[in-house]
Amino acid sequence: MKARLSTDGGARGNPGPAAYGYVLEAEDGTILDARGKAIGVATNNVAEYRALIAGLARAAEVGVDELEVVSDSELVVKQMRGDYRVKNEALRELSLEAAALARKIGRVTYTAVRREHNELADRLVNEALDRAESSG
Repeated sequence: MKARLSTDGGARGNPGPAAYGYVLEAEDGTILDARGKAIGVATNNVAEYRALIAGLARAAEVGVDELEVVSDSELVVKQMRGDYRVKNEALRELSLEAAALARKIGRVTYTAVRREHNELADRLVNEALDRAESSG
């Protein structure tokens, strides 16, 4: 099954209260899963990777074998493509976890987009942060 995974992560403060969001869509546009989750205090980059990992895990669970990952994090996209080395230790561990999940899926490509082309995932991040702030 072919699918597209849109991911986003964000932190209010860097580091600060953080959350991720992802949207997993089948090739025909059917949304297979959409999730936003607060993850406590983290950096923007950690939140971006946590979004990728959660989305890749879900894609593997539902049997996706060809996936286009769309992210507004140029850093994550370029690191996952191998264009940039992952120098930060925390990010290196997350990138290795993401790479292992990608291997389970099979064919995974990474595309960087501007934030306005990633609206639903971005909204899920902000809703998760808003919920976390109002409950904390």
